[in-house]
Amino acid sequence: MKKAFILFAFLFLFSFQAFGQVYNDATLSRVISLDKLSVDVSGNLRTLPVKDHMYRADVYMSNRQFSNAREHWNKVLTQYPNEPNIPKALFGMGRSNMWERNYDVAVSWFDKLVKNHLSTSWGQEGLAYKGACFVRLGKNLEAAQTYQQYTVMFPYGKRIESSFLNIIDAYREASRYDDANAWVDKTRKKFNGTTTEVNALHARLRMEIYRSNWNEVLRTANELLRLNNFKGTMAFEYEVKYLKAYALEKLGNRTQAVSTYTAIPASPTSYYGGLATERISALGGSTVYRNRQMKNASRRVARLYPVRFRAELLRYSKSRGIDPRFVLAIMKQESSFRPKAKSFAAARGLLQLTYDTALKYNKEAGFNKISGTDLYRPNVNIAIGSVYIAKLKNQFGGLYEAIAASYNGGEDNVTRWLNRSNPKKEAIFTSEVGFSETKKYVFKVMSNYRVYQELYTENLLRK
Repeated sequence: MKKAFILFAFLFLFSFQAFGQVYNDATLSRVISLDKLSVDVSGNLRTLPVKDHMYRADVYMSNRQFSNAREHWNKVLTQYPNEPNIPKALFGMGRSNMWERNYDVAVSWFDKLVKNHLSTSWGQEGLAYKGACFVRLGKNLEAAQTYQQYTVMFPYGKRIESSFLNIIDAYREASRYDDANAWVDKTRKKFNGTTTEVNALHARLRMEIYRSNWNEVLRTANELLRLNNFKGTMAFEYEVKYLKAYALEKLGNRTQAVSTYTAIPASPTSYYGGLATERISALGGSTVYRNRQMKNASRRVARLYPVRFRAELLRYSKSRGIDPRFVLAIMKQESSFRPKAKSFAAARGLLQLTYDTALKYNKEAGFNKISGTDLYRPNVNIAIGSVYIAKLKNQFGGLYEAIAASYNGGEDNVTRWLNRSNPKKEAIFTSEVGFSETKKYVFKVMSNYRVYQELYTENLLRK
C-alpha cells in the first residue's frame, strides 16, 4: 500500500471503502469513456442524474483520480443542494483534498460538513478528519480542541477512543506536557483495562523519551510490561523492552541494559531483535551466538527471499544510490513480486505505486507519458519507484526506517514522527510511528532487508 492507516485507526481505509466497492481498471476505463460523452460543446461536464455523478465520483476516488471525482461531487453540491448525498459529497471534497495534502482546503470542506450535517455519520467522520488536518498543519491546539469537541458531541462514537489518544499527542506536540499527561490519566481512567489504556501509556512512554526523563521512561515501561496487554495496541512487547534497556543505558546501568537487550530474541522476524544485537555489541557484550542464530535462521528461510527482476533493480535502484536489497524488501512486502498486483487504494505493480505518485516522477525516471496501467510493467514500476525512494532517502537523511514509513504512511507524517524523535535513532523513530499498519509495515520491511543483507551482496549475488 502506498498510503495507510493511523492510530485513529482505519480512517484511511474508510476513505476508500466508504465510497463503495474498490473499482477495477476496466470500470475506470468505462467511466472515463462515459465522461468523454457527457460534455457540452464547451467541453464542460453536463449535469447528470445524481446517482450517475455519485457513482462516477466513487470510481474516480477509488482509483485516486481526485480532480475527476471532485468534478462530479461539485455538480451534486451545486445542482442538487437538498439531495441526501450532500454530506457524502462534502466529505469526498474534503478527503480528496486531504489526500493531495491541501489541508487548509480540506478543513474548509470539513467545516461545511460539520456545520450543516454533524448529526450524520459523514459529519462525525468529517469532525475526526478535521482534527487530522490540523495535526498535519502543525496546529496542534486546534487539533486538540477539535478532538475534544468529538469527545463531548459523540461520547459513544466510533472515534471516541482514538480522539482521546489524539488529544494526548496533540498537546505533547504543542509542548503542553502537563496537559498531555493529564489526558493520559483521563484516558486510563475512562478505558481502564482496555487496549486504549495501553496506548495512552505508550504515548506517555514516547513523550518522556523525547523529554529525556529516563526514570519516568523506566517506570512507564515497567508498567506496560506488567500489564502485558499488547495485542491490538500501538505498543509491542519487544519495543517496550528495547526502550526500557535504552533508558537503563542512559541511567548508566550497563549490566541491566545488556540483560534487557538480551531478552529480545534475535530472529529474522524480530525488528527490535536485530537492533538489540547492535546495542549489546556497542556495550561490549558478546553477540557471537545471536549473530550465528540470525545467519542460520536466514539461510533456513532463504527460499522465501528470492531475487527477482535483478537487471531492472541494478539498473534503476543502484544507479540512484539505493541498496537494491532494500527495494527487494519493499517489493516482497508490497506485491510478493507480482507485477499485476493492485491494492484497494489503487496502488499498482511490483512496488505498488499510485498513479498520482507516479505522475510526480515519471519524467525523471525517463518516461514522458504514462497511464495507470503502465505501472504493471516491471521496468516502468521499478524505474519510477527507484526515483521516489531516492527522493525519500534524501529527504529523511538516509534513515531507511523513515523511507519505509513514508512509503506506507506519507511524507508529512514521517516529518512529524521525526520531529517527535529525540534522539533521531532507528528504534526511537519507529516507536513514534503513529499508524498501527505503518509501524507493522516498517517492522516487516526492515526485517526483510536484514535477511536480504545476510543472504546477498549489494549486487544481488548470493553470499
